[in-house]
Amino acid sequence: MLDPSQIRAITLDLDDTLWPIWPTIHRAEEVLLLWLKERAAKTAQLFDTPKALRAIRERVEQERPDLRHDLSAMRRESIRLALRQAGDDEDLATPAFDLFFAERQRVQLFDDALPALEFLARRWPVVAVTNGNADIHHIGIGRFFRDSFNVMRTGFAKPDARIFHLAAAAVDVPPSAVLHVGDDAKLDAVAARDAGMHAVWLNRSGLDWPVEKEHPPTTVASLQALCDMLAA
Repeated sequence: MLDPSQIRAITLDLDDTLWPIWPTIHRAEEVLLLWLKERAAKTAQLFDTPKALRAIRERVEQERPDLRHDLSAMRRESIRLALRQAGDDEDLATPAFDLFFAERQRVQLFDDALPALEFLARRWPVVAVTNGNADIHHIGIGRFFRDSFNVMRTGFAKPDARIFHLAAAAVDVPPSAVLHVGDDAKLDAVAARDAGMHAVWLNRSGLDWPVEKEHPPTTVASLQALCDMLAA
């Protein structure tokens, strides 16, 4: 069982921990498609649904493994490829991505996210550790965090232990005194433990523990339950 007295810092995942990611991505793709209809009609006609835009992004992911952990670069290149295939101006990829990226930052926080951030930040230094490209300052929650790490900044992503170690070093705390909280069993819970940290798995959907040969960590169904546990 987790002993809160051992914790001197918190690291937090973002997507699907503080907000649901797929409604955000879907809305950003719809906004992108409307923009393309006005400025790149041939591309909008060839890729006429968010699903089609996502499919070409998945193609880029397969063809460009060097971009697999850089979601911004991957999305930008997928837009560029769509423009090229349709015969539109490829230079539109940059403003199109900028629009998509801005919309991607308009997240809808889970109801328990802000109260949890306020609770955690009052008691410990908090650092974001994410494989996504969310910007905590654009979103408006930067005040709760001492720092933020993603693959664009570090060059590596979870489950690489180095991203966790950078987060611990940013607040001058050894990994053994850091608690990581996230929704992904492998990329958050197992990876954080492998990096020498404590871990809590945020399991909002009541899923079974999916990682064979690994015992489940402390598990909570909500961020409120996490705060209640730490307060105790």
